[in-house]
Amino acid sequence: MIQVYPAESRYAMDLGWLRSRPSFSFGAYYDPDNTSFGVMRVCNDDVVAAGRGFGPHPHSDMEIVTIVLSGAIKHEDNLGNVAVTSAGQIQRMTAGSGMIHAEYNASETEELELLQLWFMPSERGLAPSYETSSYDPKRMNNTLLPVVSRQGSDRAAAIHQDMTIYLSRLEKDRQIIFQQEEGRRVFLFVIEGRLTVDGTPLEPRDTARIEALSKMTIAADEEAFFMLIDLP
Repeated sequence: MIQVYPAESRYAMDLGWLRSRPSFSFGAYYDPDNTSFGVMRVCNDDVVAAGRGFGPHPHSDMEIVTIVLSGAIKHEDNLGNVAVTSAGQIQRMTAGSGMIHAEYNASETEELELLQLWFMPSERGLAPSYETSSYDPKRMNNTLLPVVSRQGSDRAAAIHQDMTIYLSRLEKDRQIIFQQEEGRRVFLFVIEGRLTVDGTPLEPRDTARIEALSKMTIAADEEAFFMLIDLP
């Protein structure tokens, strides 16, 4: 089953310094029928104004992944971590037993565009931790490049959950066949371009939640940049 959520159907929030389109209930937006997808709890499509951001605030028992699409984000936390993450890099935070952090647009002149993703961890009360990883954008051309996975690697952040986040840039008229074990889920986000998944069309910024489909064909109707998450 492929359930498409068109970009224009998502809740839109504009605070002046922050423009956000959450895929799930978040903050002022609450829909009791749209709170999660498997272990996935948040997918926020955010644009943050130059020099602005989120002041110190707490988290616990959540795996938080930030994918920077353009610009750079500055992170600070009570563990002493201070880091700047740019496009081509991934930020992963394990809130675990409790963590306080702040995030800001690192630029005073340019907007920051990002996807922020939250997932329930495989167990509660983990030791809080933070990491930034880098990937080579050329390695995602016409393939699925893992940028976050349970085991991690020198090019992928490690996450405390049985899941993998892939990025791909697919040329027009090219296709990828994705297979997974029975009973798992796929969350797909079209960042740029247009795709079809087993004949189902997806426009820019559309998302799809896919269940009971262990094999699927992803084809580019035009050059497309997308994220695919393999979930339990």
